[in-house]
Amino acid sequence: MQTTKKFWSGIAIGVLGIVLFSSKAVMVKLAYNYNVDAISVLLLRMLFSFPFYVVIAILYRNKNNGVEVKKADYKWLLFFGFVGYYLASYFDFVGLTYIKASLERIILFLYPTIVILLNRVFLKQAISKIQAIAIGLTYIGIIIAFSEEVNVSGSEAYLGGFFILLSAITYASYLVGSGWLIPRFGVVKFTAYAMLVSCVCVFIHYGFIGEMDVFGFPWQVYGLGFLIAIFATVIPSFLVSLSIKMISSSNFAIVAGIGPISTIILASIFLNESLTILQIFGALIVIGGIVFMSIKNRQKG
Repeated sequence: MQTTKKFWSGIAIGVLGIVLFSSKAVMVKLAYNYNVDAISVLLLRMLFSFPFYVVIAILYRNKNNGVEVKKADYKWLLFFGFVGYYLASYFDFVGLTYIKASLERIILFLYPTIVILLNRVFLKQAISKIQAIAIGLTYIGIIIAFSEEVNVSGSEAYLGGFFILLSAITYASYLVGSGWLIPRFGVVKFTAYAMLVSCVCVFIHYGFIGEMDVFGFPWQVYGLGFLIAIFATVIPSFLVSLSIKMISSSNFAIVAGIGPISTIILASIFLNESLTILQIFGALIVIGGIVFMSIKNRQKG
């Protein structure tokens, strides 16, 4: 009974974390209504997140997992913080200037299949028939949804889709490459350190090309930046970690299928976005492919 209660509590926590993460794209699109660029919104996200991750890093600095952390590990942490949280976030925010929030989440949801492909190329891990079917389904779904978006929004959709795909690839690269580092540092400590690296990268980036005074934004932009930082970054990052701990990563991967759906609903409510029937069909194919792969991997495990 206690195990069942813990499992369903873990699912509820995971769903809440995913919905909060999904709200990020919607709030970014709302911020763009005030004529701010991608790097400015990303800067505010990192500025408001930074103190929380500093505190977490300090609290966990002396915690270890019984594994020796070498200097080379810190170098790799810097690299994956740069790739996984800075580049992936920047590409995502730029892509959102061109395409709908709902379509962004559908494309980003490809990252589990990209992880499989990267593992095949760089780690020589075989792709099972189930994985191949799932990958095929998801990319058919993306082609359907994206082709329809080009018809609706025009050629700018290609540029937006390209940046979102780059975001998915860089995030998948981070997941593949950092997998062996996380057990050394621990999930919370590694996440805090990697996020701090990302924050510094964004600060440097803005220092070089920031086109607006950091104190000159409309108050609504600061409010949205704070909400993105706290409710779409810090809080869900720990909710997701807790959920994975309670129900396992394979079960969480299945629950994560709610991500694109929640973004579509939130975008419809707050942005008046709508997807065509064909795009919804494509989205369902993408979600179905990922969930199918996750269920089969869980049964295999």
